Amino acid sequence: MSKLSTQSLVRQAMIAAAYFVLTITLGQFAYGPIQFRYAEILNLLAFYNPVHAIGVTIGVFLSNIGSPLGIYDLIFGTAHTIIALIFIIKSRHLFVASLWPTIFSFIIGYEIAYLGGAGSELFAIITLQVMASEFIIMSLIAFPLFKLLEKNQRFMKAIKE
Repeated sequence: MSKLSTQSLVRQAMIAAAYFVLTITLGQFAYGPIQFRYAEILNLLAFYNPVHAIGVTIGVFLSNIGSPLGIYDLIFGTAHTIIALIFIIKSRHLFVASLWPTIFSFIIGYEIAYLGGAGSELFAIITLQVMASEFIIMSLIAFPLFKLLEKNQRFMKAIKE
């Protein structure tokens, strides 16, 4: 395993901080079945440079410390992110990459339904709500945003370093 440069470590800390700040500004809207967590947009940074998965994952973990589901959100929420990021990194097309957090939303659906006390009767509904939230953020907002940002050579150079 290669070491990260100081510059790369600082960049990951900035990504984690950005994710955290963007999440906590939403208050309780960042958690639950309908979570409009616009910080999720940062997931697509890993499509361009896999090292950015570190900053995003740390940002998710730190954000979930304030979750109403407590330690369970630290585990399930972070696991959802890690799994989605692995698939984002392996994707060859940006739109496909944008779909992975939506596809793996059943992890969050399980967490909220079972651990939140709703049980199996609401698992499908809760999962669909989380999927809708992820799809809106990742595929309807983040995908076109990053397609636009791809035209900015300075931005692309910065995220690929």
